[in-house]
Amino acid sequence: MADDFKILEEKENPLFNRKEIKASIEATVTPSHADVKKLICEKFSSQIEKIKIKKISGKFGSRTSIITANIYDSKENLEKTEPKSQRGIDEVKKEEKKVGEEIIKKETDNKSAEETTEEKSPEKEIKKAESEKTN
Repeated sequence: MADDFKILEEKENPLFNRKEIKASIEATVTPSHADVKKLICEKFSSQIEKIKIKKISGKFGSRTSIITANIYDSKENLEKTEPKSQRGIDEVKKEEKKVGEEIIKKETDNKSAEETTEEKSPEKEIKKAESEKTN
């Protein structure tokens, strides 16, 4: 996949417990996030779940892509520091919406069940008919 992988810049950031790297990769196509994670994992002897790819940018007509990534000390530090991806946020919103729809459905089912029991009561039907006659 990668013909040439070079580390351009490596900076330790103790405040966030991470290593910030900037690398270049020379390949025929722009590499995927998964491919870049594997390369960084091999190069830095880290675990994949501790790596966050910030950016992969390639220029048109050039085989070189610039990669910006962070390697965290632990998965917990990554989760605390990095914002959730839009995909993750969308999934949470879908779950919340689904739960909300289920609650509304249960409430409407309960109301319709109460209405059907009220309508079937003969005493209430008689009172309703008498009130209509007087009006």
